[in-house]
Amino acid sequence: SLIVNPVAGAGHAVRHLASVEAALQRHGLDHHVEHTASLAHARELALAAAAAGDTPVAFGGDGLVAAVAGALSGTDGVIGVLPGGRGNDFARCLGLPLDPARACEVLATGTATEIDLGLADGTTFIGIATCGFDAEANRVANGTRLPLGRLVYAYGALRALTTWNVMDFHLSLDGSELSFSGYSVAVANSSRYGGGMQMAPLARLDDGLFDVVMVHAAPKLTFAAQLPKVFGGRHVGSPYVRIVRAREVEIAATRPSHLYADGDAVTALPAKLTVMPRSLSVMV
Repeated sequence: SLIVNPVAGAGHAVRHLASVEAALQRHGLDHHVEHTASLAHARELALAAAAAGDTPVAFGGDGLVAAVAGALSGTDGVIGVLPGGRGNDFARCLGLPLDPARACEVLATGTATEIDLGLADGTTFIGIATCGFDAEANRVANGTRLPLGRLVYAYGALRALTTWNVMDFHLSLDGSELSFSGYSVAVANSSRYGGGMQMAPLARLDDGLFDVVMVHAAPKLTFAAQLPKVFGGRHVGSPYVRIVRAREVEIAATRPSHLYADGDAVTALPAKLTVMPRSLSVMV
């Protein structure tokens, strides 16, 4: 069952749908196409596909993948992923071809592997959940109509930086309390977000742990100089960046902030995030 988000990546999935269907036919994979009306509808389609004995394949952005993953979390079902969004960070982490037609070969010849998922106040996420500056940058990126592709996230960061002021965070990491003043907290189930940025370069999808990346207060020019380094994961050497690992994370802040994950707002702070170890099987 090919679950397609028709608006993902400004219509990227729909534009490549014909080539994807042709590729599936070449590989001898019977399929039918379902267009989503919402993330809730995507979850319904995934559950219906699994109940019918089909493999639900998410063809869209990371938000769609997270919805399908959440529907099958904790079951013996297997999902497939075809990159059809702007960032496609989950596909990058899995090592999938970013051309969706080429990625169809993985559905035909790949194997299923178990991965961890994250849970943020009851909402499943597959990649990185962020709050503070990162969440504001994501909000700006989601609101722009400029045809920037995956660079929209870098644009969002630069726009957000013009008005951003550091904030105070309070965290509980597996019961250990920690407070700091800074830019953001990123709770990483995987290594990448924002169209390839390696926010948590050592994070693994199968280790049962979050990598929690805390960006402490720094002068704006210093912070701006670090932003390009995130694409290669080189920012982790900065004295303003601290990373710890935890299974359960609670985050509060001294001013309102939303938590974004996989490109979408999922909850407001304070929030509780928990790892669900090896709770999903995905084709790789």
